[in-house]
Amino acid sequence: MGSPVVLGIESSCDETGAGIVQEGRLLGHAVASSMDEHARYGGVVPEIAARAHVHAVRPVVERALDEAGLRLTDIGAVAVTTGPGLSGALQVGLAGAKGLAYALGVPLYGVHHLAGHVAADTLEHGPLPNPCMVLIVSGGHTSLLLVRDLARDPIVHLGDTLDDAAGECFDKVARVFGLPYPGGPAIDRAARTGDPHAVPFPHPLPGSYDFSFSGLKTAAARWAESHAGAGLPVADGAASLQEAIADVLTRKAVAACVERGVGTLVVVGGVAANSRVRALAEERCRAAGLTLRVPPLRLCTDNGAMIAAVGDLLVRAGAAPAPLDVSIDPSAPLEYAALHPRAMAGAAA
Repeated sequence: MGSPVVLGIESSCDETGAGIVQEGRLLGHAVASSMDEHARYGGVVPEIAARAHVHAVRPVVERALDEAGLRLTDIGAVAVTTGPGLSGALQVGLAGAKGLAYALGVPLYGVHHLAGHVAADTLEHGPLPNPCMVLIVSGGHTSLLLVRDLARDPIVHLGDTLDDAAGECFDKVARVFGLPYPGGPAIDRAARTGDPHAVPFPHPLPGSYDFSFSGLKTAAARWAESHAGAGLPVADGAASLQEAIADVLTRKAVAACVERGVGTLVVVGGVAANSRVRALAEERCRAAGLTLRVPPLRLCTDNGAMIAAVGDLLVRAGAAPAPLDVSIDPSAPLEYAALHPRAMAGAAA
């Protein structure tokens, strides 16, 4: 008898995702996004996101089951994002997952959202090499990690976001440039006709593995202000901003691989969908003799498949399931893939 079928539920921000994984194979997944409802505000509104999750959880689970050709009773374990993320949004997903696990009589696993991004790559390229270097680049997080056994070992942080993450920089500068939300895809589109060397934007923290994009954001805003009334060359600004971010991300990641003697770089998260980040990572990995792994675009942004992938790894590793009083941790640091915070323990702290 094989490993159980794992249902994963993701609700940390504005996407409601459900995925079904068994023994490393993605059987089905579905995503519902409330992004259009947030676009008029230029960013995610937590209350709107939480309400959208309430309406979307059941339909996305049903769609994922339909795609997999399975029934709810075929599920042998449930995994859910317990942090980090928006508090109300996380609560909705956890409540749904607890209800399903209880009704089915199956174990529940709390999963760290960023570990989900790491595991997403396994659904396309198979098990992660041990060790591998992982660059997580998402809306609120930019981290450079040394990963060994994702289900069992602690995750080693070589560098992290000190202020604005790369995704935040894209979103905030896009607004200054008059581009629509979400800013990352909008910058990517605008950059196609621009000159990436037109504007000498700073490439922050060249001597460190940490990341800081606040200064770059400010420089882009000042540059835009300097063109007030004179017609802003958006394409050049977008291309130059994108080049600065892609250069910093890929230069540090490749340098870390070389320094640590790690032969594989895995780039994950929403910003991993950026065309220049992907192209420059490929170019620099090839020059350094490194293997590059990047998930397909559909698995870069938030989704339930990545949470199911972590749950599947935890089940197969014999990890203990979450306690019945598992809670959420909206600001949880990434230490292990499993995240089982407890409400009473958090209150006592």
